[in-house]
Amino acid sequence: MTDWLELCRAAVADVDAVLARMPTRADREPVVGAGLGGDETTAIDRAAEEVILARVREAAGSIVSEEVGRLGGEARPLVVVDPIDGSLNAKRGIPFFSVSIAVAEGETMDDVLFGFVHDFGSREEWTARRGEGAWLNGDALGDVRPKDEVEILSFEATRTSLVARDAPKVAELAHRLRIMGSLALSLCHLAAGRVDAVCSLKGARSVDIAAAQLLCREVGLAIDLFDVEDAFGAAPLDLEQRSRVAAAGSEAVCGRLAAALRGG
Repeated sequence: MTDWLELCRAAVADVDAVLARMPTRADREPVVGAGLGGDETTAIDRAAEEVILARVREAAGSIVSEEVGRLGGEARPLVVVDPIDGSLNAKRGIPFFSVSIAVAEGETMDDVLFGFVHDFGSREEWTARRGEGAWLNGDALGDVRPKDEVEILSFEATRTSLVARDAPKVAELAHRLRIMGSLALSLCHLAAGRVDAVCSLKGARSVDIAAAQLLCREVGLAIDLFDVEDAFGAAPLDLEQRSRVAAAGSEAVCGRLAAALRGG
């Protein structure tokens, strides 16, 4: 049986070597292609993905990854990879970006068995196992919960125009905003009660959230893809579906945020 935690830690070491080999913006920023997820592929994105895929390919049945798309057909387990979540931060040397790896027995969010997110800035390791719990650096999460009255709301996927459009919609629901640049890490911070809610202002893909959503759900938090009608757990682990995300400490708070962002 694959020890996914140790394999993910080995993948982190591989990406650390890539970052050391490409230390500057000039090394990391050049566009080298277009990923199947629809975004530009930069040098750091491609180099990180290459070493992670080389690390996980033998243990994975199939893979969905941000740049190369789907590999391996329908074989199990399905491994969902975002090599660099927060790639703009990574390119510019801002120490808030992560690798996100999820392992699933099927094709939906409900099928995710294991989630792993590593913060390359703080060196924090976030993990979750379905039905067992979620952890930060090995310490169980869940004792500290988000506040029902949203003191800190994290916005992600934030072009200036989107913030200008959507911040007024939540002004009565949230006291302060944080805009950090990694949706996976912001969801992890929600699981730890560091922030009280998270919203993505443009459509997120499964690679962005597959691992971190398991942390949130394992500690009883609410998360919604509010641009689609299906239940969150039925969301496919692919690169086709995109939806904005709302997450909070309760279904009620999550619902209010989603409704506010949906309106107007």
